[in-house]
Amino acid sequence: MEKWNQTSNDFILLGLFLPNQTGRLLLLLIILIFFLASLGNSAMIYLICLDPRLHTPMYFLLSQLSLMDLMYLSTTVPKMVFNFLSGQKGISYLGCGVQSFFFLTMACSEGLLLASMAYDRYVAICHPLHYCIRMSKRMCMKMIMGSWILGSINSLAHTVYALHIPYCQSRAIDHFFCDVPAMLPLACMDTWVYEYMVFVSTSLFLLLPFLGITASYGRVLFAVYHMRSKDGRKKAFTTCSTHLTVVTFYYAPFVYTYLRPRNLRSPAEDKILAVFYTILTPMLNPIIYSLRNKEVLGAMTRVFGIFSSTK
Repeated sequence: MEKWNQTSNDFILLGLFLPNQTGRLLLLLIILIFFLASLGNSAMIYLICLDPRLHTPMYFLLSQLSLMDLMYLSTTVPKMVFNFLSGQKGISYLGCGVQSFFFLTMACSEGLLLASMAYDRYVAICHPLHYCIRMSKRMCMKMIMGSWILGSINSLAHTVYALHIPYCQSRAIDHFFCDVPAMLPLACMDTWVYEYMVFVSTSLFLLLPFLGITASYGRVLFAVYHMRSKDGRKKAFTTCSTHLTVVTFYYAPFVYTYLRPRNLRSPAEDKILAVFYTILTPMLNPIIYSLRNKEVLGAMTRVFGIFSSTK
C-alpha cells in the first residue's frame, strides 16, 4: 500500500507511468528526451545570440520559441521524474499553482508566438519590399512582449480560479502535472461556467491563431507557386513547410484536448496527448529548424565548427 504523506492542502499527481519495469524504461526515455530537448533549445538560443547573421526578426522569434520550450520542459518533467523515482506523488497547494501558472503561460504565449512567426513569413514572402517596415525590431519586440504578457494574464486568471475552487476529499489529479481541466472533476461545485471560459480561452489563444496561420500560409503557398525563381521557390517552400510542421505538432493535440466536452475526454488519452505538446514538441522544434535550415547549419559551422567537413 503506497503512502502519499498528503496534508489537507496537498494534491496527488497520479503520474504518467505505472511503477513497474515498463514504466521505468519509459521514464528513462522521457529523461533522454528531456536532456536532448534542453540541449537542442539551449544551443539554438546560444547560436542566435552569438551569430550576427541570425540577428533577424525570424530568428529572434525562434529564440523565444526555444526559451518557451525550455520552460515547458522545466515546468512538467522534473517533478514527474522526481515523483516516480521517490514514490511521493504529492504536490503542495502552492507548487500546484506555480506549475499550473507556468504551464498555461507557456501554452498561451507559444500559441501567439507561432502566429507571429507565421506573420513574419507572410510579410517576407508576399510583401518583401515592406518587410523592414512591417517587421522592424520595434514591431518584433511588441509581438514578443504581447505574447508573454497576454499569456501571463490569461494564465493568472485560470490559476487563481482553479485554486479557489472548493475541492472534495479526494485530491488525486489523474495527470502528470497540475492541468486545470484534470482538476475540475475533483471540484465540489458545478464548473460549467469555468469550462465555458476554458473553451473561450482556448479559442482565443489557440484556435484563432491556428486559423490565422492556416490562412496566411494559404496566401504564402499561392505566392510561392507563382514565383519565377526555382531557388527562391524552393527556399520559401522549405521555410514554410518547416514552420507548418511545428505548428501542426503543437496545435493539433492541444486543440483536440481542450475543445472537447468533458464527457468525451478520458484521462489516459489526455495524458498521452499532453506528452506531445509538453515533451515531444520541445524536442522536435530545434531539430526541425536546424536540419532543414541552411542558415542555422551555417551558424553551427561558424560557432561550433561542425559540418565543416562537408564544405
